[in-house]
Amino acid sequence: MPLVPAMMSLSALVAARDNGHATPELMVKLARDAIARRDGEIHAFTHVAEFPTIVADAPLSGIAIGVKDVFDTFDQPTAYGSEAWRGHRPEVDAAIVALARRRGATMIGKTVTTEYAFFEPGPTVNPHNPAHTPGGSSSGSAAAVAAGMIPAAIGTQTGGSIIRPAAFCGIAGYKPSYRLLPAFGMKHFAPTLDTVGLYAASIADVALFAELLTGRDLAASPVEASQATIGIYFCAELDTADAPMRDALERAAEAAVAAGFKVVAVAELDPLVTARAAHTTIQDFECGLVCGPDLARFEGLLSARLTATILSGQDISPADYDRARRAAKRGRKATANIFDTVDVLLTPSAPGAAPLGLASTGDPRFNKLWTLMGTPAVNIPGFSDADGMPLGIQAVARFGQDKALLSIASALQTAVAATI
Repeated sequence: MPLVPAMMSLSALVAARDNGHATPELMVKLARDAIARRDGEIHAFTHVAEFPTIVADAPLSGIAIGVKDVFDTFDQPTAYGSEAWRGHRPEVDAAIVALARRRGATMIGKTVTTEYAFFEPGPTVNPHNPAHTPGGSSSGSAAAVAAGMIPAAIGTQTGGSIIRPAAFCGIAGYKPSYRLLPAFGMKHFAPTLDTVGLYAASIADVALFAELLTGRDLAASPVEASQATIGIYFCAELDTADAPMRDALERAAEAAVAAGFKVVAVAELDPLVTARAAHTTIQDFECGLVCGPDLARFEGLLSARLTATILSGQDISPADYDRARRAAKRGRKATANIFDTVDVLLTPSAPGAAPLGLASTGDPRFNKLWTLMGTPAVNIPGFSDADGMPLGIQAVARFGQDKALLSIASALQTAVAATI
């Protein structure tokens, strides 16, 4: 098992730059050197920029970021994790990439994704133990941050592809409220679910990244714990989490109480059970529509798993899809009712630690409901099992309450660290 190096703190890098202790050129060089040292064993990148552009005097100057290879980049290959698109060179950037460039970020490279951001794994390994998956589909983005190669990365989530890799790799992964970050110019899988998200070492780091990237007030702020209520979410899936994960959830609750938060139990409402089941119908129906042209054009170049999902999605009737959408709408109403009584919900980020082997990227059962609800979510790192593999707790808030979520989750991360 390799020794995981210290991760790059985006907050520390920005402070060093602003205090005149580090130039953007030096900051990017640190990332390039780290990639050269580590990516031969981690396999997080599909392409590394030979001459990366460095911009001065911008919010993200000197911040080298990895971009999941489902986003178009005009100056780097974009293959969507598929042999069908090997060597593809888009003419223009995806909107999130263009935004990052305008804000001064350096596109250091493209990170590994599963095929079409679905379930067929890529070559990336978990930096904590290469025999284990890093999660998916944002495999390379999470692993590159966790391995200390870059301070921040961009990924996507359709089921659990931001939160789960963050949990498996022991970092912060932030899935914003639906469409807070633009999804134009990405390879869509299910457009009403596909959500752009961010990675960094800690919640404070990922919140700062979100603020510097968007210009929105998203950086984590101090919270008055006594004024916030945290709900422990007893969802229908909770019994399927393994014992170390359930213990981590209990420890998170204890840390919240010790920090002064009010903590209550929250039972799952029936409309949310139904909505969780509706996620697959919506995902697969939309996949059949948006990926169907790829199957028609590239039959034989797509994996059997992706091909089967496209075909099954095309077999779903519009009536079944519409029923699933109505279930999602009822679920969103029930979700709003829950957040009338609590500020944040805590639930597992995954059933347990990263599974052994690279054939599976893990199970999104604890994530896909919140993707469908469009609510912001973030992985709180800082937990581990008896083998030292990371465990993560997912914090969820009301749609649009991203800053409150990030602020409370950052306070919780600090509280958890104080108990270790």
